[in-house]
Amino acid sequence: MAVVERVVVTVFTTVTRSVVDGHGHRHPGPPREVREALLTITDSDGATGGCLAAPDTVREAVIAGHIGPALIGQDSLDRERLWHRVARRQRGAQGNLSDRALSAADQALWDLAGRRLGLPVWKLLGGARAEVPAYASTMCGDDVPGGLATPEDYAAFAKDLVSRGYRGIKLHTWMPPMPYGVDRDIEACAAVRDAVGPDVALMLDSNHWYSRSEALTLGRALDELDFAWYEEPMEEASVQSYRWLADQIRTPILGPETSWGKHMARAEWVAAGACDILRVGVVGSGGIIPAVKAVHLAESFGMDCEIHGNGSGALAVIGATLCGRWYERGLLHPHSDYDTPAPHLRSIVDPLMDGKVRMPDAPGLGDDLDVDYIASRTVASWGTGSQ
Repeated sequence: MAVVERVVVTVFTTVTRSVVDGHGHRHPGPPREVREALLTITDSDGATGGCLAAPDTVREAVIAGHIGPALIGQDSLDRERLWHRVARRQRGAQGNLSDRALSAADQALWDLAGRRLGLPVWKLLGGARAEVPAYASTMCGDDVPGGLATPEDYAAFAKDLVSRGYRGIKLHTWMPPMPYGVDRDIEACAAVRDAVGPDVALMLDSNHWYSRSEALTLGRALDELDFAWYEEPMEEASVQSYRWLADQIRTPILGPETSWGKHMARAEWVAAGACDILRVGVVGSGGIIPAVKAVHLAESFGMDCEIHGNGSGALAVIGATLCGRWYERGLLHPHSDYDTPAPHLRSIVDPLMDGKVRMPDAPGLGDDLDVDYIASRTVASWGTGSQ
């Protein structure tokens, strides 16, 4: 039995070409230096697994106080048991051990197992499909000339996305601090539908800014525009508001996207009839283990479950299951280049081919890290266990 010996975080500098506004929304921007973290778990056989995360997510106190003590000395292949060991520490962590930190540890353990056994994680999870259609997920609206400043901008960008091979497009429309509103959202959705025609699947994520009456007005407009789903129009803490909305419109409600509570919260949404399509993310919902549980929950009720976000963890869950139709590729913008890898990556994990993304073939999660780049730009590290 190989046991976990070390849990180490390496913080390094890299370059991004995006900026984040005061409300947390990402937009294109000039190249700038940022810090990224790599959480690495090593077992007594020398097998390693890693997961990229924000440095604050896996800060030193989180590793030393929670993740390290839960994992050190434990069988590195006991992923289910270890997930529970870390998750239970959230109860006494006073909010300092987030679901994102739990996800980073879980994904690193899956990466370790895949590398040790010579299998991609999606195969290790069961293996259901080797490719999946991708939808283009836009950045939210802005005031940038030639960007996403007007309904006409969204329409032009949608036509370009279809020309690249996408058969589905999800709009993130205007959100604070930009001027926003139901009428503006409807104009953008109508312009895109007119631009791409009836055969391209369209979705809307309005990011929970609306009241019931506003969400209903927008939802009925989406009914007329034949949208494939309607995502997060209201605050997701109010499950009954979503149940009410789902009863009022034909467009399928997809959720919850950002609601806390891992797979258990998704079960409450299904039980309440608050969504037509379930939603779960690997990064925000605690990892691969709870995401797979949520997908199987949806399957048990004859529902689709769509995975929130992109990346290797999302692909692992999608490749291992069958009741989701899409992979979310983005965020995309007329002024951004999604297909050029960040400097700390030698290639992207999700190249688009004929409108689809193939599952990684490499053992583990499949992230193609440039370890030499990371080593040369390391600015801090911390960890626990034998050195």
